[in-house]
Amino acid sequence: MSDDETGGEGPGGAPAAVELPQYAERVLDVTDLIPPGRVMTYGDVAEWLGDGGPRQVGRVMALYGSAVPWWRVVRADGTLLPGHERRALEHYRAEGTPLREASHRTEGRIPRLDMRLARWDGATVPGRGTGGSGGPGGFGGPAGPGEEAHI
Repeated sequence: MSDDETGGEGPGGAPAAVELPQYAERVLDVTDLIPPGRVMTYGDVAEWLGDGGPRQVGRVMALYGSAVPWWRVVRADGTLLPGHERRALEHYRAEGTPLREASHRTEGRIPRLDMRLARWDGATVPGRGTGGSGGPGGFGGPAGPGEEAHI
């Protein structure tokens, strides 16, 4: 994915010519599958892959995330990525991602994601229909009939 599509200003500014570790490629592939206007948590991505955990996914996104729509992989509580709030908010508003307005007590009054509405369960993969293997928590990987469920 080009910087034009991702905005080029997110976390993880690794050069495009760098060969990525296999796990990082898998995390970035899942991130590319998340539809505009929807999000997955770091833990959701790890669960989808059946490998690693939220911290491992977060590390991949910190190192290599600028190559994909990084704003679609988020914290479970819906708070925006510190240091990237304004840029992420631009993307969320452009994509129609459901947001919850900040309370009057919140410093800076930056909204949170409405996780109940914005969270993508991975069940329907854009351009491929329903995901395949029905893995844990509804995360099955993007397989269709006759396709492997691995990314």
